[in-house]
Amino acid sequence: MVESMDKRLTFKRLACGAFVSVLLVWVLSAGLTGSFDLQNEAYAQTGGAVPGKTLGNKSDADIWRQMRQGQSFNLSGTAIGTPVLIQSPGEEWRSLRNGPLSYWGGLLMLVSLIACIGFFLVYGRIKIEGGRSGKNIPRFSQAERWSHWFAASLFILLSVTGLFVMFGRYAISPIIGKEAWAVVASACLEAHNLLGPLFVVALVILLIIYMKDNVWQKGDLSWVFKGAFFSDPPPPSWKYNLAEKSWYWLLFFAGLAISGSGLVLDFPWIAERVQQLQLAHLIHGGAAVVLIAASLGHIYLGTIGVEGALEGMTQGTVDENWADEHHGWWAKQVMGSTETDIDGSEQVAARDEMPAE
Repeated sequence: MVESMDKRLTFKRLACGAFVSVLLVWVLSAGLTGSFDLQNEAYAQTGGAVPGKTLGNKSDADIWRQMRQGQSFNLSGTAIGTPVLIQSPGEEWRSLRNGPLSYWGGLLMLVSLIACIGFFLVYGRIKIEGGRSGKNIPRFSQAERWSHWFAASLFILLSVTGLFVMFGRYAISPIIGKEAWAVVASACLEAHNLLGPLFVVALVILLIIYMKDNVWQKGDLSWVFKGAFFSDPPPPSWKYNLAEKSWYWLLFFAGLAISGSGLVLDFPWIAERVQQLQLAHLIHGGAAVVLIAASLGHIYLGTIGVEGALEGMTQGTVDENWADEHHGWWAKQVMGSTETDIDGSEQVAARDEMPAE
């Protein structure tokens, strides 16, 4: 009987000792890990509330709202974390690119094309009124022609590939199918990216060569007041009339905008933030559609719109009657310098014929 009681007391002592030992170990572990520190990081994350509920310690709507606003979040389980989970300006960029830019850009080019067709239907091809004289005078040097065709060829290729990328999803993909369109779009994008830097070089050379004759001259505005293209015969002008000079300066500013933004898109490490790439894309597309729309008029007038105009850029010379009808003041200068010595009275007469501004 006594032996049995001793065994029971011994068991109780062992059980109490084990309980105290476990309690001491837990207290010591909690103290070392900071579980009793209510200001530690774990407490700060939960706000003291018990985690694991459906909404956690914050509303899901609040969290998603912060994500949509582009606020930063530190992610666990990553090497450096992801500062922004959702880049909201990307959605705004996509909406602008697929919305106003595509719609108004496409409409602008369509209006330009319709205007060229309408002009041709109403006026037909503007012919040399006095017929060809059989005598030619130099209009464009070899450097001017080569730089023009180099830049023009690249411009056409870039325009086609760029328009395919911008509108092909809506106009071409439904016809040839998504798989075939994916191949075409990839090829267009690669060609566009490769040819872009070449166009920048060609554009700079072109702008430098043609700048000297595209500055403002006395008499440019009178060309507009006298009817411009709609006058018969056309009013006199210098080597380039005001419309041609306007085309040059549009090419200057829009071309440089396209080139600068295109280089940023071709070499994205130039940009410090993704928003800069999105802005560059909008500038690139916007300036491109404006320039393409204007180029349709330039191409029309330089080819089928005006008789004798294309010869200047293909052969370097134009007929004397054409020069006298479309660029009278310039023609007098050129024909005077290519014949015998021009006397002062002819120069004075040429100046007197120029309208006052």
